[in-house]
Amino acid sequence: MKKMNSTLAPDVKISHKRIEEAYTSEKPRFVARLLAAGRTLEEAEDLIHDVYAETLENLHLVTDIINLPAWINTLFTRRVIDAWRRERMRDRLGEVDVAEEILQEIIADVGLDPLDAFIRESLADAINDAIRALPTEQRQVIEAQVFGDMSFREIAESTGVSIDTLTARKRYAIRNLSSALRQWIEE
Repeated sequence: MKKMNSTLAPDVKISHKRIEEAYTSEKPRFVARLLAAGRTLEEAEDLIHDVYAETLENLHLVTDIINLPAWINTLFTRRVIDAWRRERMRDRLGEVDVAEEILQEIIADVGLDPLDAFIRESLADAINDAIRALPTEQRQVIEAQVFGDMSFREIAESTGVSIDTLTARKRYAIRNLSSALRQWIEE
């Protein structure tokens, strides 16, 4: 975590120091908990970082919190539950990470070396071009799910479009993306 800025007010300095101490003392326990739950180290650190970033955003509340590690643990637990619910919903709706699935299929079918930086960059460019070329409605669904990590239900609630329509748009988008990427392979 960043060190305290010397121009901060005394209460804020104290709160910031308490957060740093909680981060130092609780991080190993949180990482172990997430690794035991099947998360990767990167996912664990991202989640922990998000929790502490949220805590820093609420710095003004920290002075009133008696047991800061317990309060942070509550935030952490809520984030873990939210992530689990999102994954469960995505699994139930049959959602997948489109970009990863497509990349793996292309790499397997063509025999490309996934470690080749040039191929990865070219493939990423091709995928981005293919996404930009999608009709607006299809592109919005793909972007919301892949980049926004939103479920069909969340997209439906925010747009007012039915889940069935959204799934159809995604299906058409995947077909269009697959076609565009097959053309890229043939080039």
